[in-house]
Amino acid sequence: MKLILNYFSSILSVFFSPILKGAIKKENSKQTNNTKFILYCKNISLTTNQLLFFTCSYIALILNIPFLIKMTSAITILPNYSVFFLISVPMFLLALTILIQGIISFKWITKPLLIITVLCSSLIFYGTITYGIVFDYGMVQNTIETDTAEALSYVNLHATLFFIVFGVIPSFLIYAVRLTFKPFFKELLSRLKLLGLSISAVLLIGIFFYSNYAAVGRNNKELIDYITPYKMIDASAKFVRNHYFYSPLEFKVLDTSPTIERTGERKHVTVMVLGETARAQSFSLNGYEKPTNQFTEKQGVVSFSNMSSCGTATAVSVPCMFSRLNKENYNKREATAQQNAVDLIHLAGADVLWISNNNGSCKGVCTRVKTQKIDTNKVNPLCDGEYCYDEALLKPLSAKLSKLTHENTLIVLHMIGSHGPTYFKRYPKDKRIFTPDCQRSDIQNCSEEQLVNTYDNTIAYTDFVLSKIISKLSQLADKENIETSLLYISDHGESLGESGVYLHGLPYAFAPKEQTHIPMIYWTDPMQADFDLGCLNSLAKSPITHDNVFDTLLSIMSVRTKVYDIEKDPFIQCKSQSAIARINIPTPLETEREY
Repeated sequence: MKLILNYFSSILSVFFSPILKGAIKKENSKQTNNTKFILYCKNISLTTNQLLFFTCSYIALILNIPFLIKMTSAITILPNYSVFFLISVPMFLLALTILIQGIISFKWITKPLLIITVLCSSLIFYGTITYGIVFDYGMVQNTIETDTAEALSYVNLHATLFFIVFGVIPSFLIYAVRLTFKPFFKELLSRLKLLGLSISAVLLIGIFFYSNYAAVGRNNKELIDYITPYKMIDASAKFVRNHYFYSPLEFKVLDTSPTIERTGERKHVTVMVLGETARAQSFSLNGYEKPTNQFTEKQGVVSFSNMSSCGTATAVSVPCMFSRLNKENYNKREATAQQNAVDLIHLAGADVLWISNNNGSCKGVCTRVKTQKIDTNKVNPLCDGEYCYDEALLKPLSAKLSKLTHENTLIVLHMIGSHGPTYFKRYPKDKRIFTPDCQRSDIQNCSEEQLVNTYDNTIAYTDFVLSKIISKLSQLADKENIETSLLYISDHGESLGESGVYLHGLPYAFAPKEQTHIPMIYWTDPMQADFDLGCLNSLAKSPITHDNVFDTLLSIMSVRTKVYDIEKDPFIQCKSQSAIARINIPTPLETEREY
């Protein structure tokens, strides 16, 4: 932080000193320091091109430090890199920034546009410097779909001071300086000259170093995501286009008549627990050294330790895992315009209830089924007015289990889980197992031990809640002779400072495994006959992904539908032949083989 501030100060002094010395008028010696400073700024006289140049220099050379650092790293690891190519990078970025801002900023709109650009860039700068966040399309979508409580969890003293230093103060300087304007055609000619110089710089650098930029760009495609703020602007424009300008797609019905095929007269209940921000490597069930699963490990669960997510953010992963679409061809616009796994299970005759402790958002998955949102009112001792501990899910779950109205029931419990950066708010004080922990939201200022302990406490608390759910299902099976099962899957993982990256949401192409390697746990009562638990344990290390969730859910619920893909059901090898026959619809090719 000190290095950045020093760099910031030196750049300002180099660029602004010559102008300040010649443009400041005499001050009244009796005025206060604040008044003097304001007048000092207001007496600075700049042309629009000068203001444009200095602001673009600040954007390109200060607010793009993350990009410049990563670009420098990508170049200097090359065996025989050119020093001149390295030097050309900030010059090239500055020329491009002037070109972009120079085209859209003219006369009276110059200041507002530059101020907005600086403020937005400073927020991106903070997110990238502090958490390693990249503002691509996925992050824009995640940001827009974030509620107020979640957004405020990122506000802290460190963030506020950072925003004031790098956003508010530079914006005030832009606002305070006095602009001088030439007649229209002279102003236009002056701007064309500046743009011409920028274009010339871009072309010259391109001519001399095209092969260098092309090589580095091909091998480091993620670099463009760090260009501030233009990658975010591009992603935002695409998001707005896709969500507000494209006409809605016609809803696609994948199957009009799915059915549930079971033998016997026992009722069936499956609870799917949708986890939040849990990473597989922090589960002791998967070999983690800390006892984060001391409750469920005693209940005979099967932990699938090689599970990967569809995305690195809730906005992508949740609708993706319930969709028939796969990760490679997933598109939210298309996914929300067709039936998902929950819809098919409901249409097949099951009673479906979605209970959310995740701000009520199911990302469009539960739109067509019954939903219930946990009230965060402080009247509930498990809630603080903004969030509730996940134990709050147990009461409505018990209420539903005591009044089963259908032969088959699916209950989805959407946890708040390990959602950061306020990890310490995800577990009560009496579940604070690992100490010292990090009792603050600016997690980058906690020690590694504190941060990891805090996160591990959230995993241990999730395990506690899962054990309570399993106990309720086990009692239901014993006392009411009802077949029960539980499936727990997280939406995505989390980075805890590894390689300087925090939280989640990085583009999948270069996201670390901490953000994509997720836990999946399955439990069923011993009396069920569809699955061989010993067989499932033997497959627990097999690679599976969110792409398998659609068919896994249909398989557990014994739904017979033409969109069920037996090849994507990871449980199929451990399912009885009679259970397979009940739900699988043979393809024409399979039918021919039988004959």
